Amino acid sequence: MQFARWVFTIAGVYGLLMLAPMLAMETQIGHDHPPAITHPEYFYGFVGVALAWQVAFLVIATDPIRYRPMIIPAILEKASFVVAVSMLWFTRGVPIPIVGGATMDLLLGGLFVMSWFSTWQVSRNPATNELRP
Repeated sequence: MQFARWVFTIAGVYGLLMLAPMLAMETQIGHDHPPAITHPEYFYGFVGVALAWQVAFLVIATDPIRYRPMIIPAILEKASFVVAVSMLWFTRGVPIPIVGGATMDLLLGGLFVMSWFSTWQVSRNPATNELRP
């Protein structure tokens, strides 16, 4: 369980540090990676949902056993970006920093899978709500 706590804490903090600055970078991203963002609602919607997931990771970290069912959608959250970037890489290419982000999500997704399996045998005693192996 300690492994899962560390994984989700690191993932949540890392994600907040990487994503929060994007809220102030719409113009810069359009300048560095043209064309400019033409639908800011999609951009801010993506960043907002991604930030919400980072908070979810931090919630999972507080009690990975209790929130174990949420690890599955967390894995899917990481996999969706990895698959999307992979498809784009092979069809039309994407900037290297995006590939780096997808690689980090691949690593974190793998750690999420490991966390899911590491919490498999642990359950709570319904009478006392204490963890038992």
